[in-house]
This record gives sequence, C-alpha cells and structure tokens, in this order.
Amino acid sequence: MKYWDSSALVPLLVSQRNTRKVSALLGEDPAIITWWGSRVECDSAIARLERDGQLDPEAAVEAFSRLDGLAGGWQEIQLASTLRDTARRLLRSHALRAADALQLAAAICASEGRPATLELACLDERLALAAQREGFRLVSSLL
Repeated sequence: MKYWDSSALVPLLVSQRNTRKVSALLGEDPAIITWWGSRVECDSAIARLERDGQLDPEAAVEAFSRLDGLAGGWQEIQLASTLRDTARRLLRSHALRAADALQLAAAICASEGRPATLELACLDERLALAAQREGFRLVSSLL
C-alpha cells in the first residue's frame, strides 16, 4: 500500500504527461490510501482544466466519474485534531501550502508516525521534498 497525494491521483483521471507512470504504479499495487480532502483537490483540478479549456465538458464528466469510482475503493485518513496539529507543525517546518501540509500530516497518520514504513506517490516537488525530510520513501519512478 502507498499513500497517494492528489498530484499523483489526477493523472489517473485525465490524460497527462505522467498518466502512464501512475497507471502502471496503480496496476502494481491497487491499494490507495489518501486523506479525505484528496477528492475535493481532484475535483478542483478537473474543474480548473475544464474552465481553462484543456478538458471538454464530456471529458470532465468522465473524469469526475472515474474519480467517484476510484474514491469508492480507496482508504481515507479522516480529519482529527492530531492531523490538524501535525499539519500546523509542518507549516512551520517546511515551505508548504495548507492543503499540502494536511496531505503530509495525513500520510504521517497513515504511517502511524513512522514515515519510513510507507511509500509516498507524489508529483508535487515541494511536497515531495518535505515528505523526504520527514522520512518518507518516495516512489522513485514518479520523480
């Protein structure tokens, strides 16, 4: 099982440069763990691509449908005060945005406080750097 950041989930939903890599990764290990906000982050990415004209309305509907199917089978880390407190600490320790700090805090929770035990699928360089500094192993094929 790997922890999946939304940056690695989006190419599973819409065709992007990294779609083949993340699809192959999912094929090798179909278990996904992510935080409950990933679904909203993926919705946001799809909607933004549609608004920007990079995705036509029909393709957007298909992407939202793929997201619903994918999310139906993944394991979600729920919000809790410990996750919030960890995210707040991460914001002071790393150059992260709020959602990225919550993603990383959820990954820390998923690893039960032992980041070296969980591999992280991430395409966001800033988040990947912070995750490495926290002790996570990154999926090397995505870097």
